[in-house]
Amino acid sequence: MSTTEAIEKAKKVKYVIFDVHGILTDNTLYYTQEGIKSESFSLHDRLGIKAFIDSGIGVAFLTSKVQRDVEQVAKIYGVPPDMLWGSSAKMGRLTEFENASGYTDGDICYVGDEMIDLGIMKRVFFSVAPSDGSSEAKAVADHITAAGGGRGVARELAEFILKAQGKWDQFVAQFK
Repeated sequence: MSTTEAIEKAKKVKYVIFDVHGILTDNTLYYTQEGIKSESFSLHDRLGIKAFIDSGIGVAFLTSKVQRDVEQVAKIYGVPPDMLWGSSAKMGRLTEFENASGYTDGDICYVGDEMIDLGIMKRVFFSVAPSDGSSEAKAVADHITAAGGGRGVARELAEFILKAQGKWDQFVAQFK
């Protein structure tokens, strides 16, 4: 898809749903000597999530299982607890959300990086993959970010969508 076509799709986005691992993280797991797992998340993405929320675009995280690290990151990023969805049945969870909220596939941007995301990426109106996503995810994505997972995908996408919608300058003005 051309950049012009992606911009046209971005103009219609009302809600962005992020896969977590491979999008907000770089898919690397760290383990201490005690066996405690941790991951890293980008503070650049925090600003991207804030940009969406401040500009009236909803945000949700969809991952197979919401764990404490995702809860803490969502809290830091400003994503409400009810927008943290833990389900390996991603298509079903999207349907539940649409039925409850009134949003449709045409309102939604989904950001995914791997084969588990393909169904949803094909279903929604605007799909995005990071530059280091799987070849399968990039093949179906309407837009591919320059950033890789855990390296500012949400921040880059926020700027792309909000510029398309004419909201970026207003968001930036609060920092001047």
